[in-house]
Amino acid sequence: MLVWILLIVMAAVAVYVIVTFNRLVRTRQMGNEAWSGIDVQLKRRSDLIPNLLETVKGYAAHERDALREVTELRGAAQAVPEGDVARRGQAEGALSLGLGRLFALAENYPDLKASRNFLELQQQLATLENEIQMARRYYNGAVRNLNIMVESFPGNLVAGAFGFTRRDYFELADPADRAVPAVAL
Repeated sequence: MLVWILLIVMAAVAVYVIVTFNRLVRTRQMGNEAWSGIDVQLKRRSDLIPNLLETVKGYAAHERDALREVTELRGAAQAVPEGDVARRGQAEGALSLGLGRLFALAENYPDLKASRNFLELQQQLATLENEIQMARRYYNGAVRNLNIMVESFPGNLVAGAFGFTRRDYFELADPADRAVPAVAL
């Protein structure tokens, strides 16, 4: 009788470990998928920037400092290592601010503001910024779910035994960076 009780308890523990492990794997994969979504949107924005810079350069060639700053910020964002979510958030936030300053600079050039190419690029950038925000919210939700499972008892026992760890949120360090760049159409 005692043997059967022990076997039932051991089977229940084994089932709990298996179910919890599979939930942790599923949640981690959702985080990976979510990060991939952010990465795709950031890559699209990064690919758009050279076209934007060339357009601005044609109208405002003597604004080299602003153009160089955005180019450097883009390079810094691309240079952040793959898994460093916190640094990537900081670098992308700085790039967003640089783009906002570039658009503010464009206000001084009526011909640039009237350029169809410039207006299309502004619209594409505004759309991308919205898509980045949606992807970021999805990623942060997936990370929240993983972090809850990794930190909650008794799931933390399973998570620790199998090497699951917390993930960083994709957030901006400076509250001023949270604003989407002003895009005047």
